[in-house]
Amino acid sequence: MFTPLRGTLCHLSTVLSSGTESGVSPKPRWSCQRSGATSILKLYFPPTAIPPLLFFFFSFPIFMLFISLDNILDSSSLRTSSNSGIDIAIVGGMGSTDIDFLVQAGLQDSIILPSAPEYTTRIDSYFNNCAKLKPACILMPRDTVEVARGVKALVKAGQKFAVRSGGSNFWPSNNIDGGVTVDLGRINTIEYDPQAETARLGAGVIAGQIYEELTKYERAVGVARESSVGIAGLILTGGITLFTGRYGFACDQVVSYEVVLADGRIVTVDAAGAHADLYRALKGGGNNFGIVTYFTMRTFKCKEVWGGGSILAQEHFPAVAECIVDYINKASGDPDTNLICMYGKLTPQPVTVVASLYANMAGVEKPPILDRFWAFPEMFKSYQKTSLVGLLETTKQERNYHCNWFTLCFKNNASIILKAGELHDALVQELQDHVEGGDFKTQCVFQALPLSFIQRSSEAGGNVLGLEQHDSDGIIWAFHVMVRTPELEAWAFPRSVQVYEGVRDYAASIDGLLSWVTGSYAHPTQGVFQSYGKNNVKYLKQMAAKYDADGIFQHLCPSGFKISAIKE
Repeated sequence: MFTPLRGTLCHLSTVLSSGTESGVSPKPRWSCQRSGATSILKLYFPPTAIPPLLFFFFSFPIFMLFISLDNILDSSSLRTSSNSGIDIAIVGGMGSTDIDFLVQAGLQDSIILPSAPEYTTRIDSYFNNCAKLKPACILMPRDTVEVARGVKALVKAGQKFAVRSGGSNFWPSNNIDGGVTVDLGRINTIEYDPQAETARLGAGVIAGQIYEELTKYERAVGVARESSVGIAGLILTGGITLFTGRYGFACDQVVSYEVVLADGRIVTVDAAGAHADLYRALKGGGNNFGIVTYFTMRTFKCKEVWGGGSILAQEHFPAVAECIVDYINKASGDPDTNLICMYGKLTPQPVTVVASLYANMAGVEKPPILDRFWAFPEMFKSYQKTSLVGLLETTKQERNYHCNWFTLCFKNNASIILKAGELHDALVQELQDHVEGGDFKTQCVFQALPLSFIQRSSEAGGNVLGLEQHDSDGIIWAFHVMVRTPELEAWAFPRSVQVYEGVRDYAASIDGLLSWVTGSYAHPTQGVFQSYGKNNVKYLKQMAAKYDADGIFQHLCPSGFKISAIKE
């Protein structure tokens, strides 16, 4: 779900650093016994684990063993005991949510409490600081069956929840304060089927893991263009990929979904089965129908690619705007070449640059469609023949900022690109004067949306994104401001809105505004589903009513863009 250049091109400046999603450590097993007013929480360690446990006990302060857990299991005092004779007293409570209902559902092994180190690791691994909320607990299921148990238990308890895949969104559509975050990070298998030439992908995997595994078979799938980005949010909101020019959007490459519905049923959703209507709705409909635990996707031959990054001085931006337009005009003739241009300030120094990602998925070096770019004097370049995994080294992002972000689409017009640059520059000056040390980043990202992309999508079976409404080549514009504190985020927000509204209004004034708003980059105040068109909105509402009649994924799972928010 993300702009690959929204953070930094880490090869392009030694000033910038990048982070990767933290792994998930194994947990001991929990079980619960109840006897009258007393609850016993058992922590099982096999006998062979005792030496490592001794290391654990001596490695952490002893107070870490006394964890506050108020309201857990309706008991003010819990006690753990193991078959190996190790007893740990646990006192206190969690505060906002009683997790008894999850334990009773047999999910004790998958509950992560706020006092656990793994809780901190998972929260810290969100890309955006805005999404680092504090759920009462994290439920980290090991498989689809556990997800189904969790959904049933959450619904029965009337407990609000959020669902996380990769944790890469700009806003907390994948986390919740005080509720339960269902973290799919353990559902992370990648299975390649050479006969069907498909890959079955767990919803908890990230793009880099997929590309690395499929490289063994000289195959790839159309998912994110940055290695640490997850797949579920990207696919369920459409998803532009490095293969969109030839094969369509990420959602167009899904053969089948494994879905847990609101009533806990596990269903396989494909184009020909009993749930073919839901299959279409999932191709852009977001998290309005259930929790997708597995995606089976078509794969493509991909052995060697060409690409990398380039940085130009700010003074070349007007000429680059013309080159972007030229590339998009010719895009239908070269479906393998990708161009993403970003105009932004990436370092504490008061320097704005033009940073570009070039990529040719057929391995063609310096493809002719990009010829005009080679005339610019480059401050930095890294493009070369490489693997897909190597290419994504160019797009690594810096994390741990608070972000403002907006997006819109406009016609392939250089004057609109320049207007975005003009408004960006004015905001950068304000930020430079206000933010101590210049520790902020800004990005105006321009991505191609030619009619040929929409045609490839239609040929693959279509979706509910509504892009068929467009009658001209377009550009997806994403605008981001990244600062270090919530206070600076609040200060920057109205100024970011002014930039967004300025570009939108200028584009509209010259008949250059296009209707589509991608859920991948949209601010929660933007009308994503409204941009899909009335017929698609009606269809999505019908599917939500059919597969989630009680509105569980509208109300108990409140995060994300909700189809119920659109009033007739």
